Amino acid sequence: MSRKSLISIGDFTKEEILHVLETAKEFEQNRVQNFLEGKVIASLFFEPSTRTRLSFETAINRLGAKVIGFSDASNTSQSKGETLKDTIKMVSNYVDMIVMRHPLEGSSRYASEEASVPVVNAGDGANQHPSQTLLDLYSILQTQGTLEGLTINMVGDLKYGRTTHSLLQAMSHFHPKFIFTAPEELKMPKEYKEFLDSKGIEYIETTSLDDYLNECDILYMTRVQQERFTDPMEYERVKDVYRLEASMLNNVRDNMKILHPLPRVTEIDQDVDDTPYAYYFKQAENGLYVRMAIISYLLGYR
Repeated sequence: MSRKSLISIGDFTKEEILHVLETAKEFEQNRVQNFLEGKVIASLFFEPSTRTRLSFETAINRLGAKVIGFSDASNTSQSKGETLKDTIKMVSNYVDMIVMRHPLEGSSRYASEEASVPVVNAGDGANQHPSQTLLDLYSILQTQGTLEGLTINMVGDLKYGRTTHSLLQAMSHFHPKFIFTAPEELKMPKEYKEFLDSKGIEYIETTSLDDYLNECDILYMTRVQQERFTDPMEYERVKDVYRLEASMLNNVRDNMKILHPLPRVTEIDQDVDDTPYAYYFKQAENGLYVRMAIISYLLGYR
């Protein structure tokens, strides 16, 4: 198998997506694998992360490989002025794969072009987060029994929310309908709506969480990401725009499940956790199995 990276969800065909999901199911049934013993994988996190970094590093360990890297770029030679190009070329000499999160859009694509090993994008600014998308798909498949013909309501930060951008593209293979619930300042960017138009996929836009809450199979909540705003006043205007409470779920579809890439702030009240619709903690757990599947696939083992 030739060297392949995962930078955008568009790097995987529909068939590859389904293969990864099926492999993830196998790993959920048997978490401990050792077929990557002797491999070394770099975990390079230039931006803070909890779930993504820990689940990737756990996945690496569960597969029998070793992990090296950092979770704080200030402790690296980047703080001395080393370029990303030089960092990637240097690390490539030591490892079999690089998992990287970086605040700049396009940084992971650039890294993949400079690296001599596969690169997995663990998030690059407001651009893409493909491993999150695959675990979202896995969670949707678990809860709905299918990926076909579902109505997905994306709520919150649709402008900077890289998870929504990636999920939209991935779900385009499966004939969905989208509801975009966001304030004017955080609407889904034009290029993603044009992408849906080109595919003939229906979407509705609203600013009210109440409008279509009872008409979706998946309610995909997101937090308003303070770190993406250059204008503090703009963030203050929209930071608490939506708050989902258990009392709002009385008339939702029986099969409806609430997903969230986490961390949450105020957008999902804790009383929602005890409803049968909350699925975000299981969704986070699924990240382990899906990332095991991504790593093993890109290294040519599954």
